[in-house]
Amino acid sequence: MPITLYTNPMSRGKIAEWMLAEVGVPYEKIDLEYGTSMKSPEFLALNRMGKVPALVHDGQVITEAAAICLYLAEAFPDAQLAPTADERADYYRWTLFAATTLEQGMAFRGSDIVLDDKQKATLGCGDVEQAIAALAEHLRTHDYVAGARFTAADVYVGSQLNFFVRMFKMIPTCDAFEQYLNRVTARPAASK
Repeated sequence: MPITLYTNPMSRGKIAEWMLAEVGVPYEKIDLEYGTSMKSPEFLALNRMGKVPALVHDGQVITEAAAICLYLAEAFPDAQLAPTADERADYYRWTLFAATTLEQGMAFRGSDIVLDDKQKATLGCGDVEQAIAALAEHLRTHDYVAGARFTAADVYVGSQLNFFVRMFKMIPTCDAFEQYLNRVTARPAASK
């Protein structure tokens, strides 16, 4: 079953590349340029948003970095990156938390938008500081997102934290984040 990843070196496609390295399957990588080839009719036929990453596997199109991670974990069970029954709740909770609550909060923060109390109550990210604290508290008591072992959730959450904490310093670091990031970024596939 052929796999093609449409990406750009300066995009969330790096998350999909890490996940593909973790599952250890061959794939074709097609780099697209912002504003040009990402907006071509051929690519828009795959993803009307004209955004990367986009993964094509066995004729199916998967977009959104978190969805790609979760999909690949299920599509390639031998990699053992999907959750066990006991891990499932934290696996989905924190992956989607990072994809929605955390990312939306960081988008506001990166745009210098300070939310008032009404916005915190109505917007999906809620109080950004509370969101950061909630994730830090979880990682203080768990070696990995879903428990004691690395899963696809760690590819996504680890990538997001690495981006927001280490690369762009949008989130202040703490021992929980540093210890967690040290564990996940030490994996050989993380450097691919």
